[in-house]
Amino acid sequence: DVQLQASGGGLVQAGGSLRLSCAASGFTFDDYAIGWFRQAPGKEREGVSCISSSDGTTYYGDSVKGRFTISRDNAKNTVYLRMNNLKPEDTAVYYCAADSGCTVIGSAILGVMDYWGQGTQVTVSS
Repeated sequence: DVQLQASGGGLVQAGGSLRLSCAASGFTFDDYAIGWFRQAPGKEREGVSCISSSDGTTYYGDSVKGRFTISRDNAKNTVYLRMNNLKPEDTAVYYCAADSGCTVIGSAILGVMDYWGQGTQVTVSS
């Protein structure tokens, strides 16, 4: 079974940092791009970041550029999202997802991914 396990969320003050992890199993991890998406209450899902499978190309949504960093460790079948200088507007449930590639139009990372994990809550207090 394909599994994507997101973890690392929590409560942090504005300006703080968190590192999310997405542990994958059940598919050939090296062949898949991994994306992070988030959804806040009452808002549409937003593409946060994506890292390709082939050359590790990274993509970021405009709202997180310069603050978030995505990376992958293929030996551990894990993708990380380092989030610095967190803002209250970053509060959301964060999901990781897998697909053959990152689908990006302009600066929008689209959530057309094959596999999705459960979310992890990130809450940033002001």
